[in-house]
Amino acid sequence: MKTIQPEEVQAKIEAGEAVKLIDVREVDEVETGHIPGVIHIPLGLLEFKMNELDKSEGYIMVCRSGGRSGKATALLQSHGFDVTNMDGGMLAWNGEVK
Repeated sequence: MKTIQPEEVQAKIEAGEAVKLIDVREVDEVETGHIPGVIHIPLGLLEFKMNELDKSEGYIMVCRSGGRSGKATALLQSHGFDVTNMDGGMLAWNGEVK
C-alpha cells in the first residue's frame, strides 16, 4: 500500500497541485474539521460510491488516524484505483482545516 505523509500532502496543496482527497470519516467527524476541498465518502458507503470515482485519477485517503483510510485504500486498490493512504490521518494534519 502506498502511503504519504501529511506534510507532503500539505506541500502539494500549497504548490497548487490538483490533489484529490477522500475523507472516509463519519459525518459528525468531518463537520468538526476537515481539509478544504475533500470529497467526503464515509467508509461504510465507499463500496457503493466507488462507481462515482474516476480510475484515471489518483486519490489520497484520509480518516482520523489512518486506520479506516488504510482499509479504504486497500478496497479501492483491489478494484484498480490509484490510491495512497495519508499516514496519521487528521490527528497528524497541521494544515488548514475548515
